[in-house]
Amino acid sequence: MELKNAQVVHKTFGEGRIVQLDGSYVDVCFPCGNKRFVFPDAFGTFLKLTDPELSTQVSNLKQKVENERLKQQLEEEKIRIKEEERRQLMLEREKLMKSHTFSPASQAVFWCEEGEEDKIFSEWKVFTGLRKTSDNEEQPYRLVRLHHNSACLITAREKDEPEEQRRILGFFIVEPTFVGKLCEDGYVPAHPEYRVRLSDEESQKMLFWNYYYNKRYPNNITWNSGKHRYFENEWMAQIIKDIMDLKQDPKQREFIEEILQYFCHMNHLDISDLPEPSGALVRVAS
Repeated sequence: MELKNAQVVHKTFGEGRIVQLDGSYVDVCFPCGNKRFVFPDAFGTFLKLTDPELSTQVSNLKQKVENERLKQQLEEEKIRIKEEERRQLMLEREKLMKSHTFSPASQAVFWCEEGEEDKIFSEWKVFTGLRKTSDNEEQPYRLVRLHHNSACLITAREKDEPEEQRRILGFFIVEPTFVGKLCEDGYVPAHPEYRVRLSDEESQKMLFWNYYYNKRYPNNITWNSGKHRYFENEWMAQIIKDIMDLKQDPKQREFIEEILQYFCHMNHLDISDLPEPSGALVRVAS
C-alpha cells in the first residue's frame, strides 16, 4: 500500500498531501504547513483519503490494528487479574503460615500403586486422591495438616507380599510455600532440593512398619483402605536419620544430614534426642 502523495482532507486544515509515512506516524502537507498524525488511527477520525480504494485499505488496516490492540489489552487484563489472584493467594498463605500451629502428626505417607513410582519421582509431586462429595461429585482430598514443615513419604509393596513388607521408596519435603488447606488440585509438590529416591537395595532395608504403628492397635500391621494417612513428625525424623546412615557416599550422607537438620528445625525436634524407632514390626518382634 503506497500512501505517499495520496490526497487527504482534514476538517480544519482542508486538503493536503501525504509526504511521509514513518512507522506509527504520517506527515501531511497542508497549505498552512506540515502536520503529523498517528497512523492509522487518524484516518476516519481526522483524515479522509480521497481515493476510495486506498481509503478501504487503510480502514481495514486500522480495524486490524484495533483488533490486535484489543487482544493485547485483554491478555494484559488476564495477566493483571491472574497476578492479583496470585498476590491475594500469597497474602492468604502468609497469613496461614504465620498463624500455623504445628501438629505432632503433620507428615503424610502414601501408598504407591503399581506403575506410579516413576511418575511420582520424575514429576516430584504426589496426588492425594479423590473423594465423593455430598453431591456425589469427585473432588481431590485436601490434606489440611500438610504445611511447609511436612514431608511426603512414598511406600509400596508387591501384590503377593504381606503388608509388613511395605518398603519406603523415597520421600520429599513439601514445597516451602505449600499450604494443604489451600490446595485445590490435590497435588502436593516437592521442595526444589530436599527430595530423595532410594535405590532398590536401600529400599529393601527401609521397612515402613519399623516406624509406624496405630496407637489404638500398636501391634496391628494393616493398611485397610485409602492411599494416604498422617503420621508423626518424630517418626519421619527417624526415617530420614536411618536413610542417612544407609548412605555410603560422603556427599550423599552429607546431603541427607542437611535435610534432617532442616526437617528437625522446622518441626522443633532435637536430633540428638530422637528415640529409637518403635513401629509395629519392632513391637511384634519384642
